[in-house]
Amino acid sequence: MPETELRIEVIALLLDADFKLRPDTNTWSHSDGRPFTRAEQATAFQATRAELEATAALSARNAAAALEQHSAAEALIELPYSYFARHPEARMVMDVLPHMTDEDRTEYERLCAIAAPDGGIYLPYED
Repeated sequence: MPETELRIEVIALLLDADFKLRPDTNTWSHSDGRPFTRAEQATAFQATRAELEATAALSARNAAAALEQHSAAEALIELPYSYFARHPEARMVMDVLPHMTDEDRTEYERLCAIAAPDGGIYLPYED
């Protein structure tokens, strides 16, 4: 049996879909709220089983990665707390990094790589 070829554009469309039928257009929507065009709706309906399975697998993987990233961001907030308590003069994480144990610093770097793979992260700030 020949291997089924996956159409990337179909998978991308399905990953971006909100599958609730819109009463105004009788189509699904994109995740940003834009209704599918008739052509997009037809493309989605023509997805093969392999494309639907690939979409489901990618969606599950994306959800797991988002959960891991969220958990890492929360841990990044918790990890330095005890160091800030012991060093009240510290104002930023870079001020307490030199005081961290090697294990905590390694864990901090691991969490940074998960929470902010591009090097940037937004953490809530309260004054």
